[in-house]
Amino acid sequence: MTKLMLLVEDNASDEKLALLAFKRCGVACEIAVARDGADALDYVFAAGKHLGRDPTVRPAVILLDLKLPRVSGVDVLRQIRATRETRMLPVVVLTASGEDADLVRCYSLGVNAYLRKPVDFAEFLDAAKAIAMFWLRFNEPAPAVRDA
Repeated sequence: MTKLMLLVEDNASDEKLALLAFKRCGVACEIAVARDGADALDYVFAAGKHLGRDPTVRPAVILLDLKLPRVSGVDVLRQIRATRETRMLPVVVLTASGEDADLVRCYSLGVNAYLRKPVDFAEFLDAAKAIAMFWLRFNEPAPAVRDA
């Protein structure tokens, strides 16, 4: 079964770079793209334009940029962690931000990993391979939360 990754990225160049890197990394996955924080939340919660999406089909990992239009990446992370059904979804921040305050804020909100975007394509490809191998191939996801 092919795993699903949600890429939340507003920069078209970074999106193309990420899609190319993940295509070349050798781990099969479906990649959904959200171009702002509101779209990411709609995707995760099967709302808005994603209303018909099966909400039980969860991403194996969410790659989340921080500097997003409409809803910031930090607020996306906050809402994912605040909701019982989504709080255990793996979220990896993939950002250009070098600010320690962002790093601390994201870890305090429960991010699973925080990566600074490599600028060099070869380094980005290495990062994509590591992300794909760990989160899509080796990681054992938490079971779906069921109502008791």
